[in-house]
Amino acid sequence: MHELPAMQQCRLVAFVMLLIVGGHSAVSPACECIHFTSTFGKTSGTFKSPDFPRAYDNNIECLLYSFVARRDQIVELTFRTFDVQKTHQDCIRGDHVKAFLHLEKSGEVNEKSSWSHVLCGELSDLPHRLFSTGHAAVLEFHTDHKPSNNSGFMGTFRFLDRRLFLTDGQKVPGTHCDYVFTSSNFSLSKGKFFSPRFPSSYPAGVSCNYRFTARSHERVRVVFEELNLQKGDVSCLEREDIVRVHDGAVWMAPVIAAECNQAFQLEVLSTGPDLLVRLSARSPTPGQGFRATFEFEASGDDQQHLDPKQSESMMNPSRVINVPNVSSSNLNNPPAPGAAASTTSAVNCDVLITSDEGKNGTIASPNYPQPYPSRSLCRYEFQGRGKERVQLTFKEFNLYHAGGDENDCESSDSLNAYVHLEGRSEKIDSFCGTNLPLPVMSSGSKLSLEFRGQISSRHVRGFQAFYSFTENFGISSGRQLSSHPCGFEFNSTEAANGTFSSPNYPGYYPRDTECHYLFYGRPGEKVHLHFTYFDVEGVLPCEATSASDYVEFSNYMSRDRKYSRYCGQLKGFEVESDKRTFRVTFRSNDRLDGTGFHGTYHFRPESEPNLRKPFRSRAAITSSSGFVLVLIVVLQCGGRAW
Repeated sequence: MHELPAMQQCRLVAFVMLLIVGGHSAVSPACECIHFTSTFGKTSGTFKSPDFPRAYDNNIECLLYSFVARRDQIVELTFRTFDVQKTHQDCIRGDHVKAFLHLEKSGEVNEKSSWSHVLCGELSDLPHRLFSTGHAAVLEFHTDHKPSNNSGFMGTFRFLDRRLFLTDGQKVPGTHCDYVFTSSNFSLSKGKFFSPRFPSSYPAGVSCNYRFTARSHERVRVVFEELNLQKGDVSCLEREDIVRVHDGAVWMAPVIAAECNQAFQLEVLSTGPDLLVRLSARSPTPGQGFRATFEFEASGDDQQHLDPKQSESMMNPSRVINVPNVSSSNLNNPPAPGAAASTTSAVNCDVLITSDEGKNGTIASPNYPQPYPSRSLCRYEFQGRGKERVQLTFKEFNLYHAGGDENDCESSDSLNAYVHLEGRSEKIDSFCGTNLPLPVMSSGSKLSLEFRGQISSRHVRGFQAFYSFTENFGISSGRQLSSHPCGFEFNSTEAANGTFSSPNYPGYYPRDTECHYLFYGRPGEKVHLHFTYFDVEGVLPCEATSASDYVEFSNYMSRDRKYSRYCGQLKGFEVESDKRTFRVTFRSNDRLDGTGFHGTYHFRPESEPNLRKPFRSRAAITSSSGFVLVLIVVLQCGGRAW
């Protein structure tokens, strides 16, 4: 075996001779151990399987890697290369690496110890990093009698200061992980908080409440810098572990955010002085959890023009946001038709518009409805709160275009729209020419516009758009539910028929969004859905592996195997429930987008025969990328009762 940095090789020590409970295999007395410790002055280093990168031997009964840090530290393990033969899905039968991350004593594995992970396969099958709860961690490497040509593993370790992961709030006495954060002259105005045991995995079956109470003139801003619960391509209705953010002090308050998979740099702002973050974990295989920051900020402090010259227009109670006018002499001497307005001075206009000052209003290009000056550069920043999304509806659009392809905006005056995802600003569309853009909606509470009027002409009027901070995602039908960020109920007792659509229809739907449409008929009724338009980005089988958005149908709150997911561009089709309840779930990722769907619903007697369902037959499906696919579905029964 090769020598490794910062290690001691040793034969069996006493603490590895005991059995492990719960049906787990015993730690063999023949174990060899490799010991990494911070007492020798090393806070980082590497570890590897025997003879790496050459193939490891079979019949390795037990090789232990023991990492022991100081009492004020935790252990971080990162596999850089991993290639361990996988003969069974659960990894425990065959070659594997067991990770013991929640040890109570200094690296001791005893009859009360249980492993946190069993690892095999390739690097993509593993968690990105492993962390101990305390100051020690142990890996156990085992191979069976089957020969293999797998190279094993190589990784790095670090000893981290555990004080980096201490929550700044006050722990509620008698609870496992409830904290309160109160704004006062004697408390922090901002800080950090974590799920229990972060950065290691949180305990199974835990329920944690983080309550934030600001002063009356303040609001709460929370940013989930990193959130990792479970991997998988299912909706939050089916998740056992979920983080919900309530816009108030109690769990009955409206849910403004719900995360059940992975998220980065997710920002949430309260509408009032109270906010509640709840972690509910019921899965037997917990995830890593989250690290987040909070800040108590004065309401309206950031409502100002980025350009101080615009403060007067921002305070206009009519909420008509006008940018600077150029001098009248320039307007009286416009350029010739089609010529650049080069005689005008450059105009820079940056505006910040928040929902605290008003829920709707109008924005326009400089000088609108007169021609905008050349060399105009204007930025419009929108900031909402709670579950608000920013929606823009254009009333007029007339920008200078050099001719040729009307959709070529690179060399013409243009308006660019940006959304904010995972801490980055990403362009979702560019508008130019004279075609009126479809409605635009933000993916979160922020939206940015950038107007570049570089050329102009006497014949252009610029643009005008109506903006609104809306909580209904642009969905005007159904009754919105407070228990979901985007959930709508359609009840037969309120309307026997009507319409429903994707968020922001007929414009592009927002990214990273999940919406539920819940249909409730009277006893003896079922619901009939007719989709008149369908354009949801993706390809069969409409899963995460193909980066697909999807629409899912179910007679239950859980997934119904009877129905396949739908995505792509489809002609009109019909779907009918089996009983009085039915669920339609729309989910988009953070990649591409489409114009969504529109349909009608009708509650009808259950005794009427079912109409043709496209899921029961072959259906030609065209993705938004233009591929033609064939769907062949095998019907199965399953799911929990609603």
